[in-house]
Amino acid sequence: MTSRAVSCVLVLALGAFAPLCRADIYAYTDLSGTTHFSNVPNDARYRLIVRAPVETPAGVPADARRAAAWLARSADYDAAIARAADAAKVQAELVRAVIVVESGFNPRAISRRGAVGLMQLLPTTARRYGAFNAFDPEQNLHAGARYLADLIARYGKDKLELVLAAYNAGENAVERYGRHVPPYKETRAYVPNVLRMYRALLVQSAESGAGTES
Repeated sequence: MTSRAVSCVLVLALGAFAPLCRADIYAYTDLSGTTHFSNVPNDARYRLIVRAPVETPAGVPADARRAAAWLARSADYDAAIARAADAAKVQAELVRAVIVVESGFNPRAISRRGAVGLMQLLPTTARRYGAFNAFDPEQNLHAGARYLADLIARYGKDKLELVLAAYNAGENAVERYGRHVPPYKETRAYVPNVLRMYRALLVQSAESGAGTES
């Protein structure tokens, strides 16, 4: 998948999941600096950043422009994402989807809970997987990909909703609620957002592969 293709699908999939549903995309950046994306603006802080068909309206707020800029820089991490995904034996599209929703490709992002970097790792998780400088993109990506791999091994690749719920809320929360997605507002929004992005990236990868073969 080329850098240009990745950049296009991030705009299309995030903005419209364009080949799939052609919806608008909204974003806001919270006080901790984490940017949230959705095609359902169920929070008053959301502002429109992309309308289907894809366009960036004039006069969008600073946080939305910042989100778009982070996505435009996503190609900078293509090689590192591929290395981390390959080493952990997880799909690069899943790693990318998590990054989009977690940090919008901002390697300096810090959440209100103290999660840092591209894949928003808590310090304890980062250290567990060898990322002693979690702001370093390479370390962050390798640790996050390995964490995803362990969660997939625990819950199964056919239960990605639980994998992502555990990534967001922690394994203990998923277990506490009987291996179901915990009833937390953030997690209930997070899981479908990542899954939509992941599916859109898979579609783009398949189309890119078909185009290469022809």
